[in-house]
Amino acid sequence: MAARILIVDDEQDILNMLSRHFSFKGYEVGTARGAIEALSLLEAQRFEVVISDVCMPGINGVDLLKIIRNQFPMTHVIMMTGQVSLDTALACMRRGADTCIFKPFSDLRELEEAVERAISDLKRWQDKFLALKAMGSFEQQA
Repeated sequence: MAARILIVDDEQDILNMLSRHFSFKGYEVGTARGAIEALSLLEAQRFEVVISDVCMPGINGVDLLKIIRNQFPMTHVIMMTGQVSLDTALACMRRGADTCIFKPFSDLRELEEAVERAISDLKRWQDKFLALKAMGSFEQQA
């Protein structure tokens, strides 16, 4: 089963480019034009990774990141921004982003690698939980 990625950006061109790219790479891709739409999709379906822009109208990407960390703690979040500043990167990292990637993209290699790391990390945790469950050391809480 292919990993699911949700891409959140208010720029349709970015959504289209990233959606095509990651679909071509074999991922299942959802898109949202803003935080409210993204949260609605996250409630309806499971996504392993969210790639979100920082600057969006309404709820910005950093606030969306905070909500995702609270409501969907196993979902990895990669932030992207055109505002290249230490403050922006630190705000994202403090709130639990896997990484912050700066736009414009010269190529998508850095973003691809961040997605691959996030999915690999999730797989390791899933394997650990399954091993603990098989040993009887892990009790599922209601």
